[in-house]
Amino acid sequence: MAATKSGESERTRLSRSAVVERAIAVADSEGVDALTIRRLAQELGVTPMALYWHFRSKEELIAGVADTIWGEIRTDVDPSADWSLQLRGMLESLISVLREHASASQLLVNSEKLGPAHWQATEQTLEILRRAGFDARHASEIAKSALWTGLMLAMSEPSRHAGETEQELADHQWRKQVELASLPRDRFPRLVEAAIPMTSCDDPGFHYRFGIDLFIAGVQALAPGGAPGG
Repeated sequence: MAATKSGESERTRLSRSAVVERAIAVADSEGVDALTIRRLAQELGVTPMALYWHFRSKEELIAGVADTIWGEIRTDVDPSADWSLQLRGMLESLISVLREHASASQLLVNSEKLGPAHWQATEQTLEILRRAGFDARHASEIAKSALWTGLMLAMSEPSRHAGETEQELADHQWRKQVELASLPRDRFPRLVEAAIPMTSCDDPGFHYRFGIDLFIAGVQALAPGGAPGG
């Protein structure tokens, strides 16, 4: 009887949102592999059984965490804005979420069970592209490419190296610059010329702005009629 009352008490004071919030913190700081029911129960000071009231398995927990992160992507686009600005806003929001959560890229790619927040973000993206004149087939390809563009930009940010201190990052950058600058100039003149910009990590903002501009420009060029925007 006492054990039952204890379990009910844990369930009452432990909300699903509190579990997900702590799970995201663990995943961001230590990686998705560190996220287990037992570890999360220790973090929250409860028994593993208390978590099973909300998530019956690690797979359900991962899906819940992934859907919460999907839910942070803003889908409330301005209906009066040009479609290209709406699409840009969605991509910028995706990238903002990916930069905010170190675990987001892995969670969004590897979560096998997709939830309502994912479907809402995808639906809004497809709606924007359909209004731009793309048919369902082309809109679907562009929507998928938008996700992979955001993931690629986040994972390739020059200043993102997991676990490295600022000094270690600077040393890493310097070694790469020396490596490129030391290549035979007669064979690799452009690489030698671009040794610094190819390895620079001092302006992540440019990395993202240019990447987004490149993607949006490509979609605009492919829009029916070839007209930028709508």
